[in-house]
Amino acid sequence: MAGKKPNPIDAHVGSRVRLRRMLLGMSQERLGNSIGLTFQQVQKYEKGANRIGASRLYHISNILDVPVGFFFEEAPGIEGQSATPGMAEPESEAFILEFLNTREGLELNRSFTKIADAKVRKSVVDLVRALSELAKAK
Repeated sequence: MAGKKPNPIDAHVGSRVRLRRMLLGMSQERLGNSIGLTFQQVQKYEKGANRIGASRLYHISNILDVPVGFFFEEAPGIEGQSATPGMAEPESEAFILEFLNTREGLELNRSFTKIADAKVRKSVVDLVRALSELAKAK
């Protein structure tokens, strides 16, 4: 069935696997080897093309050192979802997770957190804010 769209929850869970894997600096191949799969299968999980079974998701959560619930935080269509302290973000800030799920976002975040001097970090934030305001003005 070409063109079949992934289930939104499967796509969300896969994107959370990808986010956590990338935050740890782990390759798809390494994660795949840890769970006995190929990197191609990990790619399919991360895109939501293939659904991750409960036991496999539990295994992945152990490898990535997060609770299983991490993969469902901010998932679409979950009624009455309450935020998990320390991990969930308000809906208005869901774009942050999307940004962190990109190579640029991850690289920027990793590099920024390595800056020890608080004044330098503030200068970087001020620079980025000024650049974004210039972009808005155009």
